[in-house]
Amino acid sequence: MSDVLQELLQLLRLEPIGVQRFRGHSQDLGFRALFGGQVLGQSLSAAMHTLPEGDWFPHSLHAYFLRPGTVDDSVEFEVDVVRDGRSFVTRQVKASQHGKAILTMMCSFQHPEDGFVHMAPMPEVAGPEGIASQLELARTFRDYFPERVRDIYTADKPIEQRVLDPVNIFAPQKKEPIKYAWMRADDAMGDDFHDHARVLAYASDFNLITTALHPHAVSVSQKDMRVASIDHSIWFHRPFRMDEWLLYAIDSPNAGGARGFCRGQIFNLQGELVASVAQEGLMRQVARAKESS
Repeated sequence: MSDVLQELLQLLRLEPIGVQRFRGHSQDLGFRALFGGQVLGQSLSAAMHTLPEGDWFPHSLHAYFLRPGTVDDSVEFEVDVVRDGRSFVTRQVKASQHGKAILTMMCSFQHPEDGFVHMAPMPEVAGPEGIASQLELARTFRDYFPERVRDIYTADKPIEQRVLDPVNIFAPQKKEPIKYAWMRADDAMGDDFHDHARVLAYASDFNLITTALHPHAVSVSQKDMRVASIDHSIWFHRPFRMDEWLLYAIDSPNAGGARGFCRGQIFNLQGELVASVAQEGLMRQVARAKESS
């Protein structure tokens, strides 16, 4: 397993510090604040640490980002055992820094169970072969990044992402609020599905809200843009592997009130819908806000 993937798995697994309390370290991805996907994956992991015996697999999570987190401080997680049923168990997780909540999450787990099956068809798009990865593009544009984050943006990544028809963040042009991104772990992972679910929760926060920026020809690299996740939901439909290619099909049907709403469907190479995602995020252009006030 690659060093960067091992570091990510270790970041998401947490350290017990008390009864249903856990601590996670932080990772600097070069953003203005702590990456929301990290706190999502760690919060799901905290809930997993409190599950009863048996086969329990994540069914859904619903999270609110309450405050921006800092990359210089650890995150503490407190889990409330809401209910242990025969088919479903429910947990509430609070993530905090310096005693203040930065995220709250409700999540549900289910015993494997057979039932009716139908699913949306996978979009007909080009496969991942021959598409430049986001890391390759970042290294191509290395000199465009501020010196403070240049090495962070161009360092090896645990998740390989290949976006079809990517936006040039330094010269964005208007386009439809649709994005297709292939993603997978950069090396083989083990067979613990909880690890695959943690990593998917982490990776699901990439590419979403930026899709809502497409029709407005702006990007997160602009100094006058304030972009952040507000809430985030995931539904896990069926087993998957994060070390195999997954297609993240994203659209944004609405923006308004300085918020952008995005939906995502995640498919495996067999065309199965393995997870669905929804998120609303802040997308505020500071200069316009000042003018309107």
